[in-house]
Amino acid sequence: MEQLLASDALSDSGKIMLGGAVVGLIFGYCAQQSRFCLRSACIEFWGGQLGPKLAVWLAVFGTALLATQALLANGGLNPQDVRQLATVGSLSGAIVGGLLFGVGMILARGCASRLLVLSATGNARALIAGLVVTVAAQASLSGVLSPLREALNRLWVVGPSTRDMAQHLPDGTGLALGVGCVALSGALAWRNRVAVRTTATAAGVGLAVGLGWAFTAALSRVSFEPVTVGSVTFTGPSADTLMALIVRPDVVPSFGIGLVPGVFAGSLAATLLHREFRLQGFDAGTGTLRYLVGAVLMGFGGMAAGGCAVGAGVTGGSVLSLTAWVALLSMWIGAGAAGLLLERAEAIGRRETAQL
Repeated sequence: MEQLLASDALSDSGKIMLGGAVVGLIFGYCAQQSRFCLRSACIEFWGGQLGPKLAVWLAVFGTALLATQALLANGGLNPQDVRQLATVGSLSGAIVGGLLFGVGMILARGCASRLLVLSATGNARALIAGLVVTVAAQASLSGVLSPLREALNRLWVVGPSTRDMAQHLPDGTGLALGVGCVALSGALAWRNRVAVRTTATAAGVGLAVGLGWAFTAALSRVSFEPVTVGSVTFTGPSADTLMALIVRPDVVPSFGIGLVPGVFAGSLAATLLHREFRLQGFDAGTGTLRYLVGAVLMGFGGMAAGGCAVGAGVTGGSVLSLTAWVALLSMWIGAGAAGLLLERAEAIGRRETAQL
């Protein structure tokens, strides 16, 4: 890969955007076809079911973890180049931000990545909610919500030596965890009769995360320009993409700027190829306010937690970042609590309606 990336046929800035777009295309196509969704997996899990949605999520997470840990083991990825491992992180942000993000994705019926994928299928609800997530994320990064986020993140800060879980675990733990997740996913997929194509495309989502790490790491070693080593994430890049479109006349090339439109294009291609495009909008029973509140919670929570359900939960989790694993656990807890409370409220509402 490094020999190809060292070519002068394309500028380094062009390479980083093109790489992001390619990874995004793979992620978007596979995510749309596998119906990858942390929200759906959480609902199944907290509902006492080990069903197909959980099998898909485990396939994505396990494959990403396995691929990324293999890169780390063979030297294709240096932990010192990974921001989630080599810099200080916030456990307070991971906990509170993760909880808020989990609640938000239940209310908005999808996490940040799922909303982007659904937008390409003709779902106007997802498109509008995704735009609100992006605006809230930008406000949390450098706008009106940034003082609150910064104060929250300062409450409990940990250094790189604490943040890198691999330093405190036996060698090969990450690979073993990846194998375990993939094996459990396979067992659940078999028990729930998940289609082979669904399982394969779920693995494709995880491999896209590994490919993102491999590409940016390889480019950073041959580029004459500074290259941030990273992989798939959506909260920050979505905000950057929106700001590039409405604020700056020129686009600053980055992996994320290529990733976001790539995911949209990949999902759109899958939707059109399999004839699944269908326009959907808000209606009387949709609950518009619910979507908007959930989107704001996800935008703020994702920035506080250091990433979204994919950026922190899968990409950060794949390098064994402590803050990412804490954020992911908090997202599961927040989603579980919100789902149960919402289900109870809806049940009470149905009983009251029946009594009228």
